[in-house]
Amino acid sequence: MSAAVSQYNQNKIHHHKLALWVGIATIIMMFGAFTSAYIVRRASGNWYEFKLPDIFFLNTLVILASSATLHWSYRSFINGAEKRYKALLAATLVFGLVFVLLQYQGWKALDAMGATFTVNPSSSFVYVISGLHAAHVLGGVAALVVALAHAFYLPFKPTPRRKLRFELVVQYWHFVDLLWVYLVIFFMLQS
Repeated sequence: MSAAVSQYNQNKIHHHKLALWVGIATIIMMFGAFTSAYIVRRASGNWYEFKLPDIFFLNTLVILASSATLHWSYRSFINGAEKRYKALLAATLVFGLVFVLLQYQGWKALDAMGATFTVNPSSSFVYVISGLHAAHVLGGVAALVVALAHAFYLPFKPTPRRKLRFELVVQYWHFVDLLWVYLVIFFMLQS
């Protein structure tokens, strides 16, 4: 009986991972609803057509670079390469902040081309959807700040608990990165 219980505990998903995945599922549903509403509203007419500013594509490269640096930071953490782990984690935070700043520049570029927040539902959707995404990225930036605090203030020890915490940050960050790629492709296909 003890072996069966032990095996059950080994195969069970950690409750923090489950909570993260449930949260990610709700975020997917929310963005699915917004992009569906975008398609439905576009079909009803009175739609301002505009090209997404190029800065949004630069932003995509920045967020993909952040995923790569975070992935290699995690691999370095697991492999015991402390300095590389810390440097890549710090680089990921910088990329995350640059993404948010570029997002703001993208909104300014939209405004400069006449696609203001209130001019038409088409531009309003872009602001709302990209703004919600930026808010989720800021949540990821907060998680990166905590991960950096752990990296620099706790003794370097890849314990199972710290590994789990870092995995949660990595999974969430990769999710918001993939979500942004989806949104950029969605907006490109809709214009």
